[in-house]
Amino acid sequence: MIPMRPARALLLLALPAFAFAQEAASAPAAGNDYPTSERVVYVEACMRDHPGSGHYEMLNKCSCALDYIRAKVSFDDYDTLSTVANAATIGGERGSEFRDAPAMQDKVKQFRKLQADAQKSCMFPPVPGK
Repeated sequence: MIPMRPARALLLLALPAFAFAQEAASAPAAGNDYPTSERVVYVEACMRDHPGSGHYEMLNKCSCALDYIRAKVSFDDYDTLSTVANAATIGGERGSEFRDAPAMQDKVKQFRKLQADAQKSCMFPPVPGK
């Protein structure tokens, strides 16, 4: 048997671990079915809506809120609920379809309750003026 150089032996030992790490990094985490971009948008909007507390405190609380929501509804349901809730805030005729339809009002209420429950669960500070 030909003796191996230490560097080559180390490389051969590291290859399986590297291959496993690459595979794990490319696979989605269990239960993590919300796209990263949607997570970022939610957390940024949440932090903007809750100014005054420390940056890192709200970063953690807003992330906690999204994790709470993610545990309660699938991404497809979240996408529908949040889209309807946001569209209901559009002024004039363009938003009336979402504000006036009973089915849409139910979705807005469901989304607002989900957000309120998430904020309560994650111990959000009260919003000034509300």
